[in-house]
This record gives sequence, structure tokens and C-alpha cells, in this order.
Amino acid sequence: MRPLLDTSGVLRLREALASAGYTAPGIAERLGAAATAQARRGDLRETLRRTETGDRIATLIRLFVCGQTEPVAAVESALAPLPLADAVQAGLVEPVRCDGRLGVRAALVLEPYGDRWILSDLSASLRPGRPLPADHVLGLGAASATLAGAVVRGSVGDALDLGTGCGVQALHLADHADRVTATDISERALRLAATTAALNGLDWELIQGDLTAPVRGRRFDLVVSNPPFVTGPGVTTHTYRDSGRAGDGVCAELASAAPGLLRDGGTMQFLANWLHVTGQPWQDRVAGWLADTGLDAWVVQRDVSDPAGYVDLWLSDAAEDPTTRPARAAAWLDWFDANKVEGIGFGLITLRAGGHADPTVRLEDLRQPLPSPLGPLVTAWFDRQDWLRERPGARLLEARFRTAPGLVLRQEATLGAAGWDVERQVVAETTGLCWTQEVDPVAVALISGCTGQLALGTQLDLLAAANQVERDLLAEVALPLVGQLVERGLLLPAGPD
Repeated sequence: MRPLLDTSGVLRLREALASAGYTAPGIAERLGAAATAQARRGDLRETLRRTETGDRIATLIRLFVCGQTEPVAAVESALAPLPLADAVQAGLVEPVRCDGRLGVRAALVLEPYGDRWILSDLSASLRPGRPLPADHVLGLGAASATLAGAVVRGSVGDALDLGTGCGVQALHLADHADRVTATDISERALRLAATTAALNGLDWELIQGDLTAPVRGRRFDLVVSNPPFVTGPGVTTHTYRDSGRAGDGVCAELASAAPGLLRDGGTMQFLANWLHVTGQPWQDRVAGWLADTGLDAWVVQRDVSDPAGYVDLWLSDAAEDPTTRPARAAAWLDWFDANKVEGIGFGLITLRAGGHADPTVRLEDLRQPLPSPLGPLVTAWFDRQDWLRERPGARLLEARFRTAPGLVLRQEATLGAAGWDVERQVVAETTGLCWTQEVDPVAVALISGCTGQLALGTQLDLLAAANQVERDLLAEVALPLVGQLVERGLLLPAGPD
């Protein structure tokens, strides 16, 4: 796929950006901490005040970050040695008349990303009054940042980015994959991704086609996707959000395709939306996608939206034509009503080809801000699953455990005539995913004794004697609890068994 500029043009643009200091660290240094923080929140007032000097980095910031129209001479200087005519022809900038004078404004977003750059289409805020075109290509956003932070980052051979858009995920994959393949149904997206790759000195295999179709029959060590997951009647108006599949069909399709995409030990991670249908737990719906894959799975639901709010969000996101928007919203909501949709869940699905006849499948409802980066916690969760799988049943009794750092015990009690009566006790993690687990007094004593010194079996011997219960009966209750506490990282293995 051809970049927007030829090889010489790409090299000249890279030289211009680097020599001007137009990188994320360079901009932060130029603006200062306060203005940088304000700009991240969309408040550009201080940024504009601090870039009135007309030097090269100031012009680039005003042009590509603030969406300002700048004098021709200033833009020529800022982009040198890339000729302004070449930048115009590539669609990077465009000439406009402002107050009777000829000026130049950005036609694309050229966004610094660390010491790299990403090219994407102008957001709705930078093109006020104009609906986004059907082939609009998103840049950096909350969803792409969420996925980038959640991906496991070990070294791999072949990595695949399904629905790459402007190439955000592929850019991350290039840091730890020997080879990167990226697909997209949109030719425009692939051209912008090709330009992003070339501008950063990278070489990706870019293939046009719908989701997995271009790589059918091929297998990868790592697959990631920020797909067009928006749920609804299956109407496609914007390729960045609409898959053409009704409901949450695109996410079910990705889950079904995963076994054919992954090598042994490979991982697939993708953002997904799923329907909350009246009378059907969302966990049952999503688990149905995974039932026949043979893959280990961890699904985390991090948010749920009501249908009206969901429709309004996505119509606003695309700045859809206000004259047609009410009818579009009504048709969308009618579809939700007809299909008994009472909510839409948003989350992350991680699948792994672990080669197990009885794969582990967990679906968690974690409606809370997730830590970033999440990737190390995903890796640790699967590592703990492997550790538990190697110690079935009584073998767990040989292990020693310690409590997670910062683990706390919370109690709920009622004050009566005899003093405080404890009614409920919960152990809670204060970092990471902040897991909680309700426990009884014997479990509290067990957890308190997990100092890494005694094997679990020895602890149960002592607890059985202290509480005058049969040791085997205690073990029957304790082993599943300990397994759950280890799975969630509330208890951690303390060295070799």
C-alpha cells in the first residue's frame, strides 16, 4: 500500500519534524507542564498564547495540534526541507483564505506519539459543522489507548493488527514483534497506516480486506484488534465504527475466528461491545461465543451503557447531519427495542491457545477505572492460571503462600449489647484490579497465616485442630477458596513447593 508521500518526501518530512523538535517530549518542553496538561483536556488557550512566536515548532503545534490557519511563509519554514507544494499534494495541509489572506491549515492530524508520529483524519472538533466522511480514519483515542495498554508485550515472531486504522496498534507491535501484518477494509486507512509506518522507519505488511479475510489460513503469535465494534442494526455509515454485522455479531465472529489465527501458545486480544438482552445474563451470551474455541479466555467488562446514551454517543462522535440525526437515532433505538436490548457492555477479551482440553474461561464484571498499563496484569493472570493447573487437587496442599502487597481486611459489624457483632468480612486488594473476596473467620485465619513459611497442608492441620473440625472436611472447603484467591492475585505462591 502506497504512503501519501514518496520515499524522498517521507524522509524530508521526518527531518522537518525531528529538527523542529515536534515530538511529544519536545512539545511538553516547549509548552510547559501546565499548558501541556490543559491541552490534553482540550483546553488550547495557553497553548495558543505560548506559540505566538512563529518559530518552527510553534507553527507545527498551532497547525496540527490547535487546528489554526497559519501564514504560508511560516508553514514553508516549519515543513522544510519538505516543499509546501508536496505537502499540499499529499493532502497533509491545504491552502485557505482567512481574512482576505492566503494561509495554510492542516488537512490531516499529524500527532506526535512519544518520539514517533501518527497520521489520521481530522477529528470532529477540528472540522466544526462538517459531518465525518464515511471513510474517516480515527487517530489516537480512548479506545486505542485502552487496547494498547492492555496488550501483552512479550517478544513474538508474527503479530497481526486486525482493522488497523491509522496504525496505532501496529506501531506498538513493531516494538516487540519480528514481523507486523495489518489489515483494514478501508484503502484510506491503509494509506495513512503506510505513511505512519514509513514516517517512523518501519516496514509492515498491509493488506486490504474485511477483518480476518485477508489472512485466512495464516497463523500468528499475537493478534490484536480495535474492531468496528459498535452494535446496532447492521447499517454501515462509517467504516471506523460500523462492521455491517447486526447486533454484536462482529465480536462473536472474531472470537470464532481466533482458533484459526493463533499458533500454539498464541494470544488474541480485542476490544468488544456486547448486548445485554432482557432475560439473558451477558456472561452467558459472551461465553457462548467462546464455548467451542478450545481457548483459555479472560473477559473483562469495564462499562455498560444504556441504549439511548449509547446511540447519542456514537451519533455525536461522527458529528452526523443534524437534519437526519433524529431519524437515525429513532431507527437505531427501535432496533434495540425489537431485540430486547437493555444495555450495551464494553470490555476486553483475551484469548490464548493454551492447548488444554478443558480451557479456563472467566468473565468478570469490573466496572471501574482499570490500571494502565493493564498488559502486565493480563500476563500475570494467565501465569497464575498455569500455576494452578500444574497443581490440581491435593498438590496445592504442598504449596506455600504469601499475601499480596497491600492486602486489607474490611469488616462490617453491628453494635449490640454484647459489643460489636461482625456480620461480614472482605479481603481486598488495594492495587491493580482491586479484587475483593468475602471470607469467614476460618478463612481469615488461613489468610493471616500465609507468610510464606508453612505449606498449605500444614496450615490446615493447625486450623483443624484449633477449630475442632475434620481436616479433610476443612480441606474440601479451603482448596477451592485458595484457588480463587490465587487466581485473583490475593494470595501469591511463595517460592518452590
